[in-house]
Amino acid sequence: MLGLAVLVFAADQLTKLAVLQWLGVAEERPVVDGFFKFVHWQNTGAAFSMFRQSNGVLAIISGIAVIALWVFRRHFEAHRPAGQLALGFLFGGITGNLLDRLLPTRHHVIDFLRFYLTPRGGGEIGFPAFNVADMAITAGVGLLMLLSLRPDFGGAPGTAEAAAESR
Repeated sequence: MLGLAVLVFAADQLTKLAVLQWLGVAEERPVVDGFFKFVHWQNTGAAFSMFRQSNGVLAIISGIAVIALWVFRRHFEAHRPAGQLALGFLFGGITGNLLDRLLPTRHHVIDFLRFYLTPRGGGEIGFPAFNVADMAITAGVGLLMLLSLRPDFGGAPGTAEAAAESR
């Protein structure tokens, strides 16, 4: 879990440093024209830029989330290795974006991956820009959702085996 969290955090911060070095603010570089480009967007909000200009509040919420995940980690670790994988993704992703929000030189999250389509009439229809931390958070939450569908979720380790034996 810790190794994955550190890996996600490092990958997130290194890619954001690359964006800061190679792209100016609001600059865009198409990779596959009409489908994918690198951008340098500053996001003071949450997912899909909701709650814009709420950087401080979102930093506090992120801090609380990290603490809550740490306190309740045993609940998820019982479902090895998927629970540990989910926590590794979540810890790495949340702390990556949290650092962006807390750094005095930023006070925003750097988003840089943008998938989109260009319709015939012009403009762009696309998915909001995101970063490595966002991908990790999404993967972690998705894994936890899948785990929650298991009948033994919330029980002690070995609950599934005990339940199967009693049938």
